[in-house]
Amino acid sequence: MEKFSIKKRLKSFTYAWKGIGSFLFKEHNAWIHSSITFAVIICGIIFKINTFEWISIVLCIGIVFAAEAFNTSIERLVNLVSPQENNIAGDVKDIAAGAVLICAIAAAIVGLIIFMPHLIAYFQ
Repeated sequence: MEKFSIKKRLKSFTYAWKGIGSFLFKEHNAWIHSSITFAVIICGIIFKINTFEWISIVLCIGIVFAAEAFNTSIERLVNLVSPQENNIAGDVKDIAAGAVLICAIAAAIVGLIIFMPHLIAYFQ
């Protein structure tokens, strides 16, 4: 078993930040999620949502971004090991993309539950 090293643990954060940067700057879907995240945060500030609502929003944002990052990793790995057309590889990529869609739909529902009362009150 490898001996614990703070230096190695800190280096692992460097790799993690590099991965986040690669994801955010190279993936178009990450740009879409970032734009939606920005809009949701602005709405949260405008409508002065409460602490519980912020917690829900932050968790949803984190889950969708993490799902998209996993999906991106899976797609790249599948493309690496199976560059030719392959039904199973296609299914793997489709299932991973479907997982992101499930998370995004759930996040949208949470957003509607949180923001609908504020929007209704605003427009009345």
